[in-house]
Amino acid sequence: MRISSTMMSNNYLKQLNGSYEAYTKLFEQSDGKKLHRASDDAVGYSKYLRYQNSLTNVEQFQSDITTAVSWMKNSDAALVNVTERMKEFKAKVVQAGNSPNNENDMRDIAKELLASVQEVVSDMNAQIGDRYLFSGQSDTTMPFQISDSKKARGETKTLSEAQADFFTDVNDKATVTQMLKLSGSDGGTYYMNVANGNVYTEDFVENGYKDKAVDGSTVAAGDEVGNVSGWGGSGDVSTYFDKYGVINSAGTSFNSNITVDGEAVTLKFATHEQYIVEYRGDAKYISMVKKTGGIDQATDTVNQTGQDAFGSDIFDYESSPASGTAMLNELLYAVSKIDAGDHAWAASDGLTISDAAHSQVLGAQTTMAARQQAYTAASDMLTTQDESITSDITDVSSTDVAKLATKLMEYQTIYSLSLSVGSKILPGTLADYL
Repeated sequence: MRISSTMMSNNYLKQLNGSYEAYTKLFEQSDGKKLHRASDDAVGYSKYLRYQNSLTNVEQFQSDITTAVSWMKNSDAALVNVTERMKEFKAKVVQAGNSPNNENDMRDIAKELLASVQEVVSDMNAQIGDRYLFSGQSDTTMPFQISDSKKARGETKTLSEAQADFFTDVNDKATVTQMLKLSGSDGGTYYMNVANGNVYTEDFVENGYKDKAVDGSTVAAGDEVGNVSGWGGSGDVSTYFDKYGVINSAGTSFNSNITVDGEAVTLKFATHEQYIVEYRGDAKYISMVKKTGGIDQATDTVNQTGQDAFGSDIFDYESSPASGTAMLNELLYAVSKIDAGDHAWAASDGLTISDAAHSQVLGAQTTMAARQQAYTAASDMLTTQDESITSDITDVSSTDVAKLATKLMEYQTIYSLSLSVGSKILPGTLADYL
């Protein structure tokens, strides 16, 4: 086979271009990355894409956690302030229960208590940016609003722990924490269990039950003095009161007859003039997922709603969702009773209400703290994952600088030598001979 100068030239140029192409690809790695396209390393590039997707997920979770923790810290700060106001409220109620207080003293204490509730409402309207912390998913709506004037709200009897244990029927396990207060035509005060319509005398609820409870007994048939006929069905409370306890026209015209000691007694709902707090948020939660998998409402929610912070009361018995301001309105009921100078009520029911409100808010604060701890733990885990995945990406995609420098020098030397050799072995042109 005859080897011509043209063949030599073509082979030389092909090898020279191949050497330059290899040098150029190596030079691409001078940015610190050895993978620029799938053809560089198909297996390595596949791993690189998988690691990048994992890192993106981790970074998104970290961003969610940062936002969530910020939300919960602000919420916790507001709940801490509310808890402190609840402590002060209870202390003032104890002060109001001291009999030496005259009417002016009681009114002054009531003013201080009202100011405390107003401060609680202000704290619970806290915002982060333009979003309200305690409005649920309606976070652009200010959640709590106190009325400008007093309204007729149904009076209640908040049971102590001992009373609640006694009046909770062991057969149906329906926990009784409050009763509706009724005024009798005989001048007496009565309390009704809204679950079944049973009516008890004030003396039995306050004192008489103790004689039966001493041996562990609970409420039984015959303890009541009567029953409101037909009561106990769906919608009874909401027929006469709204979810904040404000009585309606049906409630003002309500009456029921029972027989007490052989005498007919007509019962009406007892009401009291007080300020009302309304909740305009919703009962929905804001979720900020902190790890791969399904949403766990118990730990992935970052907010507390009005229902979480202030529980429910007798007027929420059949409401869904609950009012969201139950404990606040119970506190305002306490304000109105103390403003009226009722020492005895402050020393008994007033303390029970303030204890229940403080316990409810403290529970919400504890729940928030537990969630925050869960997010903090998740953040630590994600930080470790971030470091691990970043290390994997570095291993699969980063250039060995020392090795690259050596190879570049090697290819550059080869290329330079190739040019030098080429100038000697390639045949000259006509111009070279002239």
